[in-house]
Parts: sequence; C-alpha cells; structure tokens
Amino acid sequence: MKVSILDDYFDTLRTLPCFSKLDGFDVQIWTDHVQDDAVLAERLAETEVLVLIRERTRIGAGLLDRLPNLKLISQRSVYPHIDVEACTRNGVILSSSQHAGTPSYAAAELTWGLILAARRQIPQQMAALKAGDWQIGVGTTLRGGTLGIFGYGRIGKAVADYGRAFGMDVVAWGSDNSRQRASADSIRFATSKAAFFAECDVLSLHLRLKDVTHGIVGEEDLAAMKPTALLVNTSRAGLIEPGALVAALRAGRPGGAAVDVYETEPLRDPHDPVLTLPNVICTPHIGYVTREEYDLQFGEIFDQILAYRDGTPINVINPF
Repeated sequence: MKVSILDDYFDTLRTLPCFSKLDGFDVQIWTDHVQDDAVLAERLAETEVLVLIRERTRIGAGLLDRLPNLKLISQRSVYPHIDVEACTRNGVILSSSQHAGTPSYAAAELTWGLILAARRQIPQQMAALKAGDWQIGVGTTLRGGTLGIFGYGRIGKAVADYGRAFGMDVVAWGSDNSRQRASADSIRFATSKAAFFAECDVLSLHLRLKDVTHGIVGEEDLAAMKPTALLVNTSRAGLIEPGALVAALRAGRPGGAAVDVYETEPLRDPHDPVLTLPNVICTPHIGYVTREEYDLQFGEIFDQILAYRDGTPINVINPF
C-alpha cells in the first residue's frame, strides 16, 4: 500500500516511535511545501493513502479529481483545507481524529512562552544586548493582572492553570460548553463579550476554527481592549477578522500581540505588516511542533491507516 506524507519539513516523522506502525507500507515522505495541483498530482499519482500535517496543504476538488488511486486521507484535527464533498464524490475516505480528550500541552506551553516573552520584552532585549545596548525598556509583571481565556477547552484550561500559578486572575468567555467547564473549575465567566475584552490584561484565543467562529473577533472587540493589553493567538488566524489585528495594533488597542498563526501560511514575506510592527512577537506556527506532540498526533493518524487497511475505518468525517 502506497502512503505519501506531505510537508514533513525536517523529516521528523521517521524518527518517532510511532513510525514503526507503518512497517510494511511503501512510504514516501516529502519535506518541501508544494501547493501547485499539477505538481501534487504527479507526486501522488500512485498514492492510496495520503497523510497531512495539519492544514499545511490545501486539498481541493481540482487535485482530488486527478488522483484516481487515492482512497484515504488520514490527518488530525479540523479540516478547513480539505474539500470534503469532493472526497466523497471521488470515493476518498477522510479520517480525522478530533482528539477531544487529549490536551495539547505543547500549544499551551508555547502560549505561555509567548506571554512571558511579550510582557518582559525578551526578544527585543536579547536583540538589543547582541547589538551592544544594555536594557532598552521596562517590562510588565503578570502577577495581579487579569488573564482572559476565549474558549475554555483543553488548551484554554491548561493556559488558565499556568495563569493561576503565576498569580493572575483568570476570566473566561466562549460558548455554553466553555461556561460549564469554567464553572466546574471555579473560573470566573465574564458578564459579556464586551466586558471580557475590556477587562483583560492578557487575552488568549483558544477556539477551533469553524463557520461559527470564523471572524469571531472583530474590530470593535479589539478596540475595547486596554492600550496596555496583550492579545495572544496560538489557535488560528481566521478567528480574527482579516486585517483587524494589524489595524488595531496600529491604533494602539491592544498595545501588543503575540501570534503563532497567520492568514497566509507558510508566511515567507518579511514585509508582511504583522512581522514589521514593533509591538508584535511572532513565531511560525510551532504551537504543536514538539517531538512529544508529533508522536502523540501521528500515532493516532497512523492508527487510522491501520484501521483502513483492516477494513474498519475510524474517525471518518464523510459518508462513503
């Protein structure tokens, strides 16, 4: 059975313990990123099983129509990059574990790292020191401040726990499910969305990107934030209205941002506005990029392949 894996930038997967699950399969790993359908169709012409790393490559109808041998796409998490209807039309099973009971501590840890880096100006202070300058500004203490968690789920809960450990007052906002989970953990729930954005010193987004959450953070929400506040997004750029964050940061509300996700990925334009603003700290979508997290995620992805091979597909998204 021919298995193709796309976008494994550092050829990491074959070094993980879970890779042994693919023993006996004919596996081809691609370490570059290609979005051109013609190139992908040629590469994947003999592929029966396609493994995707999150949303790195879009799989649309035009490509699927050119892959008659493809029978399974195996991945993890949400799938806005995949044309599910085209999968069904072409007889391709989409298996994607939604990992409801598995917290992503890697993403939560990066979130907290970004918060610390932004509040204490760590990247700027490091750059200045290497340039021969000594202390270029004054940071902000986290203890005693208000940490807002928009979307109190698996990752949001972990970040809230870090906030509590650092002596922050934690407040949550989100769906009714978020309200119930926050209440169970004795986390205060904001009285309204407007009040939530207005009171937070640090506000971190932890929502799945889907139709109801696309653009859920708008210009009005950001304008309500304090000029000293920090917005953190390690979830998905699409949660914020296009262009709204850059406009808000230029206007001074919030005063800063720390982001790991972008409207266009991979982002390779060093002149992109979000990369040039002095009040933004950026990382290249590495929230889930640790060896431990990869082994967890791809263990589930490879289990989906084994289930397909055995004739009992699991975590199936589309009818087949």
